[in-house]
Formats: sequence, structure tokens, C-alpha cells
Amino acid sequence: MKYNMLRATLILITVFLILFMTTHVVRADALPLKAMLVTGQNNHNWQLSHPILKTIIEDTGMFQVDIALTPPEGGDMSTFTPVFADYSVVILDYTGDRWPDTTRQAFLDYVRGGGGVVVYHAADNAFPDWPEFNELIGLGGWGNRTEKHGPYVFWRDGELVRDTRPGPGGAHGKQHQFVVKHRVIDHPVTRGLPETWLHEKDELYHHLRGPAENMTLLATAWSAPETGGSGEHEPVLFTIAYGEGRVFHTVLGHAGDDPPPAMQCVGFIVTLQRGTEWAATGTVTQPVPEDFPMAEQVRLRPHFKQSEPKTPLEGQARGCASNKRSARE
Repeated sequence: MKYNMLRATLILITVFLILFMTTHVVRADALPLKAMLVTGQNNHNWQLSHPILKTIIEDTGMFQVDIALTPPEGGDMSTFTPVFADYSVVILDYTGDRWPDTTRQAFLDYVRGGGGVVVYHAADNAFPDWPEFNELIGLGGWGNRTEKHGPYVFWRDGELVRDTRPGPGGAHGKQHQFVVKHRVIDHPVTRGLPETWLHEKDELYHHLRGPAENMTLLATAWSAPETGGSGEHEPVLFTIAYGEGRVFHTVLGHAGDDPPPAMQCVGFIVTLQRGTEWAATGTVTQPVPEDFPMAEQVRLRPHFKQSEPKTPLEGQARGCASNKRSARE
């Protein structure tokens, strides 16, 4: 009798493990994963940025990126009803008109149920009056955000600090190169990457504010007063746990000049690729490329992807040297 009970228990455990692995492990034969890129309105050049984002994400070989284009500003937003549930990850390149209530609820249900989200650059300017969205993105800027939306977040004296003083949320100084410093080095997104690396000329957001709950601050950059910055170590890469979902937020990658140098930077490209995989699957399998930038040298991919075949030497050959920049620890 005891033998039969033990045997039945072992069978049940085996069945459970098989079902768990089947539903939670992304196998190579399950690739490519489906990614939705939401765009169509923005206070930045979304016509330039969204095809570049598609190129970068698809260059991993892991994703098929579908574009979910909203109506133009002032258009009939009731027609914007994407099926988020069909996708492993949703990439936001959108700041614009309010989504329909049904679309909002579908998006929240998707993330709470385990869907992945990538917040790219000015997407954190969106929807200041949507509380759940602000919880989901962690920090945001502009749109009349104030202390009512949550604290500022800085890195001071080796720890994350929530600053509740009053003031507007969202600003940036002049575009410039700056050093990115990883504050968590054992997260799947940052694991194995250099702890500091020089980013190409970009907008460095400062004084973002929001709920900042369930946040893991992956990386910061010193916002130098001489460039119009805050004099603080500002968040540039972070994650948010929202329900069962995973959110990766990068403030990097301004799309201004064509081509935009900030989006050509290998540091931006690789952290975006790894953040997207993590948001979709909870892990990162991509190797660290040989052309990843170091603390004193910017590396660029002029066409936003590695040429075929993807060899380390080819990536390194495209690296572009730059002037030295120092990082204040």
C-alpha cells in the first residue's frame, strides 16, 4: 500500500514538472517569439525610431516584431484595439492620445497575467493621468508630473534614494556622451556586461518621478550640471515587477538626427535586446558581444545590427573610438 502511494506521488510530481517546463521554458524550436511594437504618435520622431527598434530586436534572431500603429493625433482611437495576449512582449514607442478604456484594461490584464513590456525613451512621457500606467513604468516625465505622481529617484552613497521634495517631473540638458554605470551586475540583463561603458551622444533624462515600486535599478548615469543636468546619478535602466509581468525601462535612445547616434550605440542596442528577452521570458540567453563599449570608448553599429555572419571581429571593426569621459562614482 505504501509502495503504491509513493509510486502515485512520484508520478504526479513528474507530470507536474513536465507541465511546468513545457509552459515556462522557451525552447529554441519555439522561436521566434512574437513582439508587438506600439507607435504612431510621439513627441519624438517615431517615424524614425520604430523601424530602427524593429531592426534591433529582430537582429537577435529571437523575435518577430509586428507594428501596432495607432491613429494619428486627434484620430478615432476607438479603432486601436490590439490583441496584446497574442504576444510575448509589448514594446512602447508611444506618447499621445488616450487609449480606449477597453484597450487600457486589456493592456493591464496582459501585464498582470505575465506579459512583458519594454518602455523605450519618451514612452515614459505618456499617460500622466493613468495611475496604473505610472505604476507599471515606475518613473515618468513631463505631462505636468509633480510630487503627486511619486518621488524622484536617485543613486546616492551606494543606494537608491526616493526624494519626495516637490517639483516638476522630467527634464534633460544638452545632448552629450555619458558613462553608464551598472548598479546591479547579477541581473540577467546586465550579467557579464562591463560595469561601466561610454554611451554615444544622447538625451540624459533627469528628475523623472513616479511610484517607483517593485523597482530594480540596473544602471545610472551622472547628470553633470555643466551640461544642464541635475548633479545626481540618474536612473537610465531599470525593471519593474507588475503583477506577474516584467517591465524593462530604458530612458536611452533619442531619435533626433538621421541616423540617430544614440540608437547606433552598441550599449543601447545590446541592453535593449537583452531587456526585451528578459521581459518576454524572464531570462537572457544572448552572449555578450565583442563590440560592447568600454568606459572610455564608444562603439557603434552604423546600421543598428551586426552584419552577417555575426563574428566578434566584424563587430569590433565597427567600433568607434571616442574621447575619454570620466564617471563620478
